[in-house]
Amino acid sequence: MDVGGRPKRPPATGELSRRQFLVRAGIGTATLLIQPVSLSGFFREVTHSAESIVVRWNQAALQGVRDSKLGPPMVARALAIVHTAAFDAWAAYEERAVGTRLGASLRRPPRERSLANKKIAISYAAYSAAVDLFPGSTSTVFDPLMQSLGLDPQNNSTGLDTPAGVGNVAAAAVLQFRHGDGANQLGGYTDYTGFKSPNDPMDIRLPFDPRSVHDPNAWQQLRYVDKYGNLVTPNFVGAQWQNVVPFALSSASQLRSVNGPAKFGSTEYLAQAQALLALSAGLTDDHKMIAEYWADGPNSELPPGHWDLFAQFIARRDHHGAAERGVDADVKLFFALTNAIFDASICCWDGKRAFASVRPITALRYLFQGQKVVAWAGPHRGTRLISGEDWFPYQPTTFPTPPFPEYSSGHSTFSAAGAEILRLFTNSDRFGSSVTLPAGSSRTEPGTTPARDLTLSWATFSQAADQAGISRRFGGIHFEQGDLDGRSAGRMVARMAWDKAQSYFDGAAHAR
Repeated sequence: MDVGGRPKRPPATGELSRRQFLVRAGIGTATLLIQPVSLSGFFREVTHSAESIVVRWNQAALQGVRDSKLGPPMVARALAIVHTAAFDAWAAYEERAVGTRLGASLRRPPRERSLANKKIAISYAAYSAAVDLFPGSTSTVFDPLMQSLGLDPQNNSTGLDTPAGVGNVAAAAVLQFRHGDGANQLGGYTDYTGFKSPNDPMDIRLPFDPRSVHDPNAWQQLRYVDKYGNLVTPNFVGAQWQNVVPFALSSASQLRSVNGPAKFGSTEYLAQAQALLALSAGLTDDHKMIAEYWADGPNSELPPGHWDLFAQFIARRDHHGAAERGVDADVKLFFALTNAIFDASICCWDGKRAFASVRPITALRYLFQGQKVVAWAGPHRGTRLISGEDWFPYQPTTFPTPPFPEYSSGHSTFSAAGAEILRLFTNSDRFGSSVTLPAGSSRTEPGTTPARDLTLSWATFSQAADQAGISRRFGGIHFEQGDLDGRSAGRMVARMAWDKAQSYFDGAAHAR
């Protein structure tokens, strides 16, 4: 992690969105450069002829994510569906690969296996899936992309003698299966399991009331004013997710911890709270910007989509200019990556539901009520002696903590899974990327943090994943155990997903 020593820029204006982290490949160490990008600029990126068709549809799907209000597990599932549909359509034009739903039944004869047909089939499959998952972005993102490719978005043909028909049929099979997979997509992803926290909601606008905490081990809802000025009290997003059908896992609970998180009254519970206090008191510009860069809050790609940006970087770095081989490699890369991260969501949310564990914002306030503690005291106030019941994570007040339980960390699980897939796919842990965060670009402390341009760099995928994990401890969102256990689970999930994906690459899945 390098801290840039360049002269200080004027404070940034406005809030940086994740769209501003554009992936650029260059000679030597490539970088992710922050630039203000308009929506029209986004389309210039998407339709650039140098991008593979797979990357272009991934860019479009990520814009669909940004435009939506889906939670992290829903985003992971949606991206996996888009790239599974694309993979299944592509597999029809391969000699050995098989689709996940229809096997080899869509296989086209050798005379039809052209790059042009692959691209068309991939586009129709990805378009059908994306429209189904992100309907609000149809006219602004997906239709324009189809039109820029010279394709008719209204072509609903199902004849297998055309690549459009192959794409539509492949997508329809995937969507039919996933509409009944337990996610409740058609019901707006609402919880149908009846989850309810034993604790009363905490209104962060008011002094902390310890009487609202009936079980100090349990998750507590928060009531706050969001970025749109609305008073909200969100419930557990994804409480039903342990019922979702995985890609490679045998069950949602396959990797569930035997012991779960530390319990109130134990030395471990107190120690992890004290460790977070120490991190809060010692926050540097580096720590703060690590927390902010990886936060992936509302209107961003969210943590599952963040690793798609890194996969785009790898596609440019390793497959740029490879024509058909590039498309073949990219469709496999994004298929394996998104399904691994999808299974990571199921594994992680199974733990969140099974243990429904307390977040730091509740635990620290409850533990240290009536005591004075040294901690970050709020935006632009630095480290001070504050009342324990006033402790606040390094987060904007408009999104103080994500609306679901603590254990384990989604960031850690998603990122470890993403890093492991990229390592397995490239046969190397080498990443070689960086991001430069301008002086004053903080969302939590705008104008002053960081004091100068700051560069985060990652030599390996593993380093990036580890930084994503610890970022949530810097941000006061997770305890150490939730971070480290999430990393371990994510790596295991990825290896299972990789083996499963390879069985579709070489046709072994159909043979079984």
